[in-house]
Amino acid sequence: MTDISSIAESVTSIRQHFEKYNYICSDQIATAVYLAFHLNKPVLIEGPPGVGKTELAKTTAEMFDLPLIRLQCYEGLDESKAIYEWKYGKQLLYTQVLKEALDEVLDGAKGFAQSVKRLHEFGDIFFSEEFLEPRPLLKALREEDGCVLLIDEVDKSDHEFESLLLEILSEFQVSIPEIGTVKATREPPMVFLTSNNTRELSDALKRRCLHLYIPFPDIDLEQKIIHARVPDVPPELRRQLVQFIHELRDLDLKKAPAISETIDWARTLLLLHAASLDAELVRSTLNVILKFQEDIENIDGEINSITAKINK
Repeated sequence: MTDISSIAESVTSIRQHFEKYNYICSDQIATAVYLAFHLNKPVLIEGPPGVGKTELAKTTAEMFDLPLIRLQCYEGLDESKAIYEWKYGKQLLYTQVLKEALDEVLDGAKGFAQSVKRLHEFGDIFFSEEFLEPRPLLKALREEDGCVLLIDEVDKSDHEFESLLLEILSEFQVSIPEIGTVKATREPPMVFLTSNNTRELSDALKRRCLHLYIPFPDIDLEQKIIHARVPDVPPELRRQLVQFIHELRDLDLKKAPAISETIDWARTLLLLHAASLDAELVRSTLNVILKFQEDIENIDGEINSITAKINK
């Protein structure tokens, strides 16, 4: 079993262990994970799409050898999909059983009041643990040895859903009206929330979290990331492709290429047995790093000058 305490003994230790799992991170990211572990605080990770926000949670789970429980957010998400719902099919089946055994249930009851009381006692069974279907948030609280809970793209959910999260983010518990309060077991989950900044999140949610912003990496860090994820790319080609990506990010694009696109491009160039970048090769593979045809067309006139610049 993984000794989590030894991994999390320092910021440096966490960063080094991340590197073992090919997640190359800054001291800021390692510090956020260190504080999240020791303070039992959720981490709200913001930044452009594709900079490694989701991957941070996944790698943390792998590094600490903890199960990963993921809740993908979307508009209209509610407690029945996020926290719990009742097993209505099973309840309906038991209702049929109750109807068929009604005489036995009411056997010995004297008068209407006693009959109603017995039916109510039987009815309470329908809203018990046996009929409860846990969803990701409740599952995370019930993990006895802890887990990593990833609440992905929380900015895609409604403001009402944020209110549902406040109790679990501050107290590591959820309230179920029919049962009561369900608290985290021995080890509370490590909680990561990600946001692509498509809307402003509430102050109440932000107050309950450590804040981490992951920007696009600088050239040196991105080269280290490519070396870790696609180690067979020659050093000179790695330098060229990363520098080309950074030149693109300085242009006015609908969607700047993210780290994920840089990694995909590196794998593409490796498959094509490329030794260096030239304008023709860039044009033939541009759809790997740019996702809008408008962007591809707009930078066509810049390709020759950029490739000339990075090949100096």
